[in-house]
Amino acid sequence: MKDLNTTPESSLQIKGAAHQNLQHDSAIKQVQGRADYTDDIPEPAGTLHAYLGVSTVAYAKIRGMDLSAVRAAPGVVTVLTAEDIPGVNDVSPTGKHDEPVFPTEKVEFHGQPLFAVIAETRDLARRAAELAKMDYEVLPHAIDAVSARLAGMPMVTDPLKLERGDVDSGLAEAPHRVRGRLIVGGQDHMYLEGHIAFAIPGEDDDVVVHCSTQHPSEAQHMVAHVLGVPSNAVVVNVRRMGGGFGGKESQMNLFCAVAAIGAKKLNRPVKIRPDRDQDMTATGKRHDFVIDYDLGFDSEGRIQAVDSQFAARCGYSSDLSGPVTDRALFHADNAYFYPNVRLTSCPQKTNTVSNTAFRGFGGPQGVVAAERMIEEIAYALGKDPLEVRKANFYGEPGDGRTLTPYHQEVEDNVIGRIVEELEESADYQARRTAILAENAKGGVIRRGIALTPVKFGISFTATWYNQAGALIHIYNDGSIHLNHGGTEMGQGLNTKVAQVVAEAFQVDFDCIKITKTTTEKVPNTSATAASSGSDLNGMAALDAAEQIKARLVKFAAESRGIKESAVRFGPNQIRIGEEVVAFAAFIREAYMARVHLSAAGFYKTPKIHWDRAAGKGRPFYYYAYGASCSEVAIDTLTGEYRVERTDILHDVGRSLNPILDKGQVEGAFIQGMGWLTTEELWWDKEGRLRTHAPSTYKIPLASDRPRIFNVNLADWSENREMTIKRSKAVGEPPFMLGISVFEALSMAVASVADYRECPRLEAPATPERVLMAVERLKAGV
Repeated sequence: MKDLNTTPESSLQIKGAAHQNLQHDSAIKQVQGRADYTDDIPEPAGTLHAYLGVSTVAYAKIRGMDLSAVRAAPGVVTVLTAEDIPGVNDVSPTGKHDEPVFPTEKVEFHGQPLFAVIAETRDLARRAAELAKMDYEVLPHAIDAVSARLAGMPMVTDPLKLERGDVDSGLAEAPHRVRGRLIVGGQDHMYLEGHIAFAIPGEDDDVVVHCSTQHPSEAQHMVAHVLGVPSNAVVVNVRRMGGGFGGKESQMNLFCAVAAIGAKKLNRPVKIRPDRDQDMTATGKRHDFVIDYDLGFDSEGRIQAVDSQFAARCGYSSDLSGPVTDRALFHADNAYFYPNVRLTSCPQKTNTVSNTAFRGFGGPQGVVAAERMIEEIAYALGKDPLEVRKANFYGEPGDGRTLTPYHQEVEDNVIGRIVEELEESADYQARRTAILAENAKGGVIRRGIALTPVKFGISFTATWYNQAGALIHIYNDGSIHLNHGGTEMGQGLNTKVAQVVAEAFQVDFDCIKITKTTTEKVPNTSATAASSGSDLNGMAALDAAEQIKARLVKFAAESRGIKESAVRFGPNQIRIGEEVVAFAAFIREAYMARVHLSAAGFYKTPKIHWDRAAGKGRPFYYYAYGASCSEVAIDTLTGEYRVERTDILHDVGRSLNPILDKGQVEGAFIQGMGWLTTEELWWDKEGRLRTHAPSTYKIPLASDRPRIFNVNLADWSENREMTIKRSKAVGEPPFMLGISVFEALSMAVASVADYRECPRLEAPATPERVLMAVERLKAGV
């Protein structure tokens, strides 16, 4: 089989080929404010604006809803309720029919959308929405996983169990055994651009929806579903998003549906854009988890058996909680081999907003649990946690230490080399020794250092999502039009895919026009998620390019009477035997000869399969690896802290664009650090989310970044699998590098009790929690 991923030497002579550093294609426009987002689309005359009316209780039967004052408010054109939905009142992404656009019988969380006001202006719609008079029969509610389980609330989907070996015997026979609980908080996506949808009605059943979504095809199907029309009547367009992080994978469905229902009912364009408070209260977050573990290990720190349960706050509906909690189990081993293991999930229903996808998709919660268990072993045995980590790494094929809890062999393990190189480059051992000596002096300021690894599986665990399409046109002047099924949310996907196409045709990057993602051109697309955007869409685009190239080569050979092997693509030109023709001139010649200059490409990930009922299979095509070393300093009188230094070495295979990949690693680390330190979601007893704006919800600032921040890519790495140009995914894996900060904070806290006890910090480790842990250890409680 021909390897289409090889890079010709001539590609070094064109601007913007794969593996080159190239600026994000929209960077200048974004900095200058010229990049168009959904809210920048010129509004046609007659455009109306929608706003949601929401519940003010957490759980209740709806006895009545008086909207007369709403309808009579200034500027109101109509009010949409469940009765106005011509199709099915459901936008559940998993087909469980448990997520109504507007509920008719029960309110299931505080802030749940109940109706939508459509008015002449957004401000008038927003004011009118407050005038509704609701009659509720309030019911007892439960807002966290533990209390919901105790109250007998069901799970939102079937749980998963992964098991291998004899866990009970392994635990009973282990020389050492520890039981514990880890509480891991959720996280709001806090994208710069909130949710927004803009629907423009067409003739017959047609409607065009411009929106900010990571999953245009799902939005298309959901709009068709609620309108009661076929999917071919709905077009969804996405030029770019101002951030997504998973929050725009399924949560956009509601907004698209409301805009489309209003537009078709009134035959006028309708836009809906909630303010930040409503965006945060009405849409899902990262799942917070309560993780119970029972751990057996020997005197060398090697794990003998693990039995762990992962209970997640899923919210009132299933949304994506099934696959999220599944992936948490898939990553509960991180980079470590468990000889005997049993992992179970509990996707618990609660009276809160339905939690959803977030960068890492449950993986970070699994990885942090693995690191907590390593930490428990280290403190129990008085060892350096890094020593324990190394002792438990997966091995090499044939040594009996490569089988995951889900029975997939780890065949591409490079974590040992990555950790070894980072340990040396970060001067870990000398710095740890110095920190131990400094802490032994007993000062107010205590330091901590931790080096943590990550192994992250790449692929959608729903096998059918591992497919992508692309469309390429070459116009007769030689310019190239590229469209693919992925969405651009700032990560540089369009730039990378265009680099692949530029290299394939051996033309400069500037010759390629990247157009909006639209369901009109590439159908049945998967979400841009699971770190698979470049893997899937890059390969689909390459397939399309190779189809056109094959036609061009055949035409060149036939027109000159030479063999096809004598035709070569060079820098902005084609060499046909001894003749050299400029690319644009040759394309014109091919057009005049009626050569087809368009192709639809397709790709599906090979080798993967998954049997959820059996808990066995190969859900991941390959793994991405990385490691980070972080040093922190805490004030034991206040709990405040800062990150002094972080060193990262991350594996992206043979990078498609090193500078963009490095940016992804940096951003992911900071976001992961924020999840575990400053970003705290808090609901009051009434079930109201009180951290619903930047004033109360704290993401990391520029001043929170490590004082010294060294980020490097493992330039020696090359993917063993035939991915696009032998690269590896980079969106999600580096998010978990932020765990090194959490572990370093734990070491600093442990120093006040001479490292005799695992501090068992809860996440996020806010200054308050750090201070409470310090005081608890000082008191010996």
